[in-house]
Amino acid sequence: MHDVVIAGGGPAGLAAAIQSARRGFRTLVLERSEGIPDKACGEGLMPRGAGELDRLGVRVPDDRCAPFRGIRYLQEDGTILEARFRGRPGVGIRRTALVEALRKAADAAGAEVWRRSVVSARARGDVVDVETDAGHIEARLVIAADGLHSPLRRAAGLEGVCGSGSMRFGVRRHFALAPWTDLVEVHWAPGIEAYVTPVGPRTVNVALLRDRDAPGEFADLLASFPRLSARLEGAPFESAVRGAGPLLQRARARWAARLALVGDAGGYVDAITGQGLSLAFAASAVLMETLPDDLSADLSPFLRRYDERLRVRWLAYSLPAAALVALSRRPGLRRSALRALRAVPGGFSTLVRAVAMS
Repeated sequence: MHDVVIAGGGPAGLAAAIQSARRGFRTLVLERSEGIPDKACGEGLMPRGAGELDRLGVRVPDDRCAPFRGIRYLQEDGTILEARFRGRPGVGIRRTALVEALRKAADAAGAEVWRRSVVSARARGDVVDVETDAGHIEARLVIAADGLHSPLRRAAGLEGVCGSGSMRFGVRRHFALAPWTDLVEVHWAPGIEAYVTPVGPRTVNVALLRDRDAPGEFADLLASFPRLSARLEGAPFESAVRGAGPLLQRARARWAARLALVGDAGGYVDAITGQGLSLAFAASAVLMETLPDDLSADLSPFLRRYDERLRVRWLAYSLPAAALVALSRRPGLRRSALRALRAVPGGFSTLVRAVAMS
């Protein structure tokens, strides 16, 4: 019998494992991939997310991350807006380096990580029967950290409704060259954005977010940004192209009987604000702060409270994300709005700092 079984050994699941084990719960992480999988990710932690990582006690070597101190928007009409954070910077981290550091912290806290796939999880009284591809496990609580297309969310009937017109996809690739700025750059073109994040002393991550109707090949998408393409010309690739999507995923609730959803499994709007990892870490923290010491008790009121507490953070992420996605689909309106924002002293800085600290 385990107290907590976590489906998924990515950043959200490992953050939950660290905090669960530190609460004294017997904690098991089930991850289907061998080794550390390299998945599509913007790899930027905004300042509040970087603070959450510090509170987890996780340290990433300096040669596998890079600080960034603000955001720069570059529009196709030549308009440039930039703003710097107040206080601590954000940090760009290769996902593989982040997961490796989180695994070490989870192991040090006393959590176990097994290579297994979760087939099903069914609540039975004060126990959850967890079927895996290698046998049966019992737990008091299952945490679904199994990603955007969470099978556990779907099996529990927690899928929300997503409009077919809202489908966006992301692809990313790393380039071996020194970052040319200490800002995250966001390059805009009709139907697509490019996010350039420094993730090491000589590595940048280029993530492209596109509507489903945009050309699908990375090179074709990158050609939409001549200025950025010129910066990257001749730089060796440091990774294969990885993709994810559709990005919009909704959950009717983030809990069911002895089941809690964290990270992308709990719903996702878009990577456009860079808040995915921050929200995942926050969800794990809120869940562990809300649970009782005795997990054999009726967990429903505690899980309901978890959902209610997380909703405030979710709205702070989802509302600006949805607004920016809407603007990205109306290039003329977006250009006018950002030019107007540039004309307001401190306007763009206020927006960036609000998003960064939400």
